[in-house]
Amino acid sequence: MNILIVDDDQVDREHIKRALNHHNGYSNITEAMTVEEGLTQFRQNHFDVILLDYSMPCRDGLEMLMELRSEPKENCTAIVMMSTSDEEQLALRCLRAGAQDFMIKGDITAPLLRRAILNAQTRFELEKKLDHSYHKVKQLAEKDSLTGLANRHMFDQALKFAIANHTRTDSRLALLLIDLDNFKYVNDTHGHDAGDILLKKVVERIQKNLRGNEFFARLGGDEFGIILTNIQDTQDITHIAQRILSVLNTPFQVGQVKIKSAISIGIALHPDNGKNAEEMFKFSDIAMYRAKKSGRNQICFFQEEMQAQFTERYEIEEKLRSAIKEQQFILYYQPVISVKTKDLIGFEALIRCTAHEDIHLPDVFIPVAEESRLILPIGRWVITTAIHQLSIWNAKSDVPLTMAINLSVVQLTDITLPQFIEEELAKYDINPNLIEFELTETALLDNSEDKIHVINQIHKIGCRIALDDFGTGFSSISHLQNFPLNTVKIDKTLMPASQDNAKALSLIYGLSTMIHSLGLEIVGEGVESSSHATLCEKLEIQKAQGYFFGKPYTEDEVEETYFKK
Repeated sequence: MNILIVDDDQVDREHIKRALNHHNGYSNITEAMTVEEGLTQFRQNHFDVILLDYSMPCRDGLEMLMELRSEPKENCTAIVMMSTSDEEQLALRCLRAGAQDFMIKGDITAPLLRRAILNAQTRFELEKKLDHSYHKVKQLAEKDSLTGLANRHMFDQALKFAIANHTRTDSRLALLLIDLDNFKYVNDTHGHDAGDILLKKVVERIQKNLRGNEFFARLGGDEFGIILTNIQDTQDITHIAQRILSVLNTPFQVGQVKIKSAISIGIALHPDNGKNAEEMFKFSDIAMYRAKKSGRNQICFFQEEMQAQFTERYEIEEKLRSAIKEQQFILYYQPVISVKTKDLIGFEALIRCTAHEDIHLPDVFIPVAEESRLILPIGRWVITTAIHQLSIWNAKSDVPLTMAINLSVVQLTDITLPQFIEEELAKYDINPNLIEFELTETALLDNSEDKIHVINQIHKIGCRIALDDFGTGFSSISHLQNFPLNTVKIDKTLMPASQDNAKALSLIYGLSTMIHSLGLEIVGEGVESSSHATLCEKLEIQKAQGYFFGKPYTEDEVEETYFKK
């Protein structure tokens, strides 16, 4: 055992050495007469225990004890303080300062000294274990276990500290919130292990492209935060954000697959936008939402008008949640007419919200419902209500009528949707061929396997699939070939305002000819005049709907118009 005795009294040192020499194993004894000598010996050699005198010239043992205890625990050792004084308060001061034991010099004997050394070593080992456990728990509390980055708690503290410091300077501080686009799809398609690997690889790339003085943290899931300090020019922020976007353009190799990962970045500035951490988070989150809404893989700085728009969206979402809970929706039904016979052959179900006048129309609330995924319960209500209503009217009709129901792109992510549709058809005894689900071309842009599977399963049930709004921004002939379509609805904007519009007439003639050649039925939308109806006849369009034949009716109005005997 290696022992360091630090004591300025030679007689006391000799007495201690005799007590130590009564036991084998205490052979390596080093002496120091001052605190400075003791510290030098400590830093040059390893000791199992230090026997430290309290009263020494220049600097006393308590000062040395406090200096030793400022060292990391793993670099220190057990310490037994010694004094000629038997004052209890002195002993307590030494123990509180970090000594493991305290001995009165006049009481030192070989057995008591040995016991004190063993007690000190045991206590010191326990303290080391406790210190290790503390730091481990502290690390768990402050670090993200997957990426090794700081976690949300640490990030919150760091942001508050950074803002407090920046209030005393003229420089700016930026908060960047980063969210991986379509990360849920990665987990669902490739598994959570692949998702974890992707997160770590994303972090590695981002870290390599930071300046080194940023505070980078994982806030949870696929969301990250970066604090940029001492910003003199907002262009510096833009350059960093663009660099992060660009380094993620290259796909990641995860196992046997390559995964493309894009991100959306929302940025808020202090003091320009937020005065405190809560406001900074709020505004950068709004900016990130705008980045996603702008097409993802975007950078967006917070602007004042965003707050009003975000608040409006939030209020619409809350009204929708209330409307769902209180069942404050109604379906209107627009007649679908046979162009050839002018007979009623079906309806298109159109949803309205009855609870709030400002969100009555679907153009207002459907985008928010899709973003919040509230469209899933709303969409199922529409399907059930429309199928049920069709069963009632078909019981009164001489010929079977059809029902067209709009499907959102978000609903196509619900792999249980086909089963739900099949159950509702069976519940109300409706032939699947009488139900036509309408998809917009934006729903077909993302050719994910899950969405294609859902479309194919709905078609397999026997339901018809219609492509809605054909001829607008995303029109693609490939959609007519690659999906199990039965019907194409030519958008109402293509209906010529007059028969003198040669270009518009040529366009609709060309479209209808192409669709006919593919063996698909055509529905002409927006038929608002007799000339539109005549045009549909000339083009051999099978079905038509529009205000010329009938506006969207309530259930009671349909009963009054079509089923009153």
